[in-house]
Amino acid sequence: MGHQFHQQIQRHQATDGVLNLFRKANHDLNFVHHSLEKEFQTLYPDNANPMKLVSRIKKIQEDISTLKGQCQDLLAAKQDLIDKAQRTLVENRNLVQRMQASVGIPLTGEDDEAFTNFQQIIEEWTMQVRSKIGDEKHDADSGDLNKLLFSAIVQSN
Repeated sequence: MGHQFHQQIQRHQATDGVLNLFRKANHDLNFVHHSLEKEFQTLYPDNANPMKLVSRIKKIQEDISTLKGQCQDLLAAKQDLIDKAQRTLVENRNLVQRMQASVGIPLTGEDDEAFTNFQQIIEEWTMQVRSKIGDEKHDADSGDLNKLLFSAIVQSN
């Protein structure tokens, strides 16, 4: 039993030595950190302090990753809204035309002009998305358009 007790004391002493070494290292690092901070404060104005710039860069990098996710959600919602609006407007236009034809009301050119303008806006949106990545030949459906636009925005940043 005496031998085991002696080994436990040695282990505790070795552990204590390692803990003391870590405490000293932590104290030394804190001292260096504070010394650098004071030196930078005297050498640099606030907007050029390297320590503050590094801190701001880290914060901005965190914000960018958050914003990328929010941007993707926003673009998905925008594309979904465009798809639903297009589908609803086309269905309603066809329904109104069928109703007009069934009751004998002549079709006017006004709704065709408005519909043509609407289709042109949708086509411009599609071309804008495709031109962001230079993929004019890609036959994108609405989900792909959203992904293309998002990837173009993220790659350009």
